[in-house]
Amino acid sequence: MREKRYYPVPDAFSDSRIDSVMATLTGLSRSTVAKLIEDGEVTADGQAVTKSTRVSAGQVLEIMMPSPQRVQPIQSSEPIPILYEDADLVVVNKPAGLAAHPSLNFTGADVLGALMTSGVQLSSYGPAERKGIVHRLDVGTSGCMVVAKSERAYVLLKNEFRDRVPEKIYHALVQGHPDPSRGTIDAPIGRDYRHQWKMGVREDGRHSITHYSTLEAMAGGSLLEVHLETGRTHQIRVHMSAVGHPCVGDAMYGADPGLAQKVKLDRQWLHAVRLGFEHPNGEWMEFTSPYPPELDYALETMRGGVFS
Repeated sequence: MREKRYYPVPDAFSDSRIDSVMATLTGLSRSTVAKLIEDGEVTADGQAVTKSTRVSAGQVLEIMMPSPQRVQPIQSSEPIPILYEDADLVVVNKPAGLAAHPSLNFTGADVLGALMTSGVQLSSYGPAERKGIVHRLDVGTSGCMVVAKSERAYVLLKNEFRDRVPEKIYHALVQGHPDPSRGTIDAPIGRDYRHQWKMGVREDGRHSITHYSTLEAMAGGSLLEVHLETGRTHQIRVHMSAVGHPCVGDAMYGADPGLAQKVKLDRQWLHAVRLGFEHPNGEWMEFTSPYPPELDYALETMRGGVFS
């Protein structure tokens, strides 16, 4: 059955477009919200709106949600490592193999389920399968990830990530040696319609910028530090593959499977090593995550001359 929901407009969203606000608060896509508005299923203080209507702090938005898809968080058998926790948020050290949140097309465990297992109470904003989620890491990517616990933190952190305020630093072990050793990849990313769940560089894709610098060069590969200016799905993996240097172990984006076998890696060598953001209390916070054992092993094996 469809559900009617009510959302008071937070101060931070005052004078924002209603379609953008409702997409953030509900977790629905902006196009879905626009269709609901067009059908008269979204109001502000009981009044009809258009998708470009500007909202005011304290207004009550009412939406008739579309029929829900039954996706529930899946609990993890292992407790998720927590780097920091307070009343507003929790920062986790996400292992590879754990999704950020449940979806219809992934049957494994996820961060939300793991936090539920640990008794962590998350924000009520967003759909049930993505409550508290303000940004994501790929299933096969490990490292720092922040999740909102309070409604205030959810709104403020969503705004931060939308406005590209957080500092997201990754380390990636890639095949070959990028030339130049430090540079910027500016190439739009969109869905690769030939292959389900794969992204690619497309002229009609979304604006995407990746900055990289070489930390270490070794036979057959390079350890890079990567800074994301935008945050598209699979962005680092797509951009590095597009310039001929896929992440080691990333078979989806053209990595050598033989090399992955040699270094005993069954996922992409990509790790969210550092995350910085402004806490809802105004304090700038930074967190770091060490490489997990499988990435350490692969890196040391590459350093030892796996190609010889």
